[in-house]
Amino acid sequence: MSEPSLLLARDQTVLRDLLGDRVRFDEPLASHTSWRIGGPADAFADVATTDELAAALRFVFRRRLPWFVLGSGSNLLIGDGGIRGLVFRLSGEFARIEVELEDDLVVVRAGASASMPALTAQAASNGAVGIGSLAGIPGSAGGALRMNAGTDREIGEFVRDVWVQAPTKPEPHPVTPQYFYRHTTLARDVVVARVTLAFPKGDARRVREEMRARLVRRKNTQPLQLPNAGSCFRNPPGDKAGRLIEAAGAKGWREGGAEVSALHANFIVNRDGARARDVAALLARVRRAVVERFGVELELEVHMAGVFRESPA
Repeated sequence: MSEPSLLLARDQTVLRDLLGDRVRFDEPLASHTSWRIGGPADAFADVATTDELAAALRFVFRRRLPWFVLGSGSNLLIGDGGIRGLVFRLSGEFARIEVELEDDLVVVRAGASASMPALTAQAASNGAVGIGSLAGIPGSAGGALRMNAGTDREIGEFVRDVWVQAPTKPEPHPVTPQYFYRHTTLARDVVVARVTLAFPKGDARRVREEMRARLVRRKNTQPLQLPNAGSCFRNPPGDKAGRLIEAAGAKGWREGGAEVSALHANFIVNRDGARARDVAALLARVRRAVVERFGVELELEVHMAGVFRESPA
């Protein structure tokens, strides 16, 4: 039995008038996530411009409906019961990437749904020093910004400006967030619209070579051939989550179709038709094992959204 929709018939009419065939109802979300997991959304809307997003945000504010922004669907576990309310996916102008040289800088202007692999490739081709620390990060620029993604250096180090929209202030406006390990001070009720990054300019050939080397290392050490959501847990201070999980003996553990990767213990892969409940159970099991063995409480790096169920409907 599916969860009841929060949308009334007139809500569907308003959304169709606003977005036409770019809004779909009871849309399964599994195909929109890198884990290939997730139940249906009451409404799933492709929003292509800041004006369309502003209108949609006014609608959810007026109706007091819950809403969620779905980027590329990486770093995300959506419950088997799906997501109530309206799910936005940013497209069109939000996917743009512009790179230009400014004095001794490489300046990258990107919409929130711009592909991080495409962004890093274009920046590297222009000699952006430091872009290698973002190489291989899946997903979108907005998601990378919100979680302050990076390896030895994080994206927040390179941010020049950020523009957002929100139900209470729907037009694009600048904000100045602070950046911390795997999170920022961006409010939960804002949508990142675009970001500008600035990198020192160096030798493009050397930058590309460094990025290629990093991508090869990621390919050799991460289970990229199976659906996954990247690292599941944040690294605790002075240690690595993957090392702790492996030392606790969790590599290869299974719950339903979900499995702790034998290649990298901080990855859970969708081995065989995993459901959200399988992944959630495995995450909890891994956390318990690390606490019992080392006394360390691992913090989730993946985000969980929607309705989770204990048993199949």
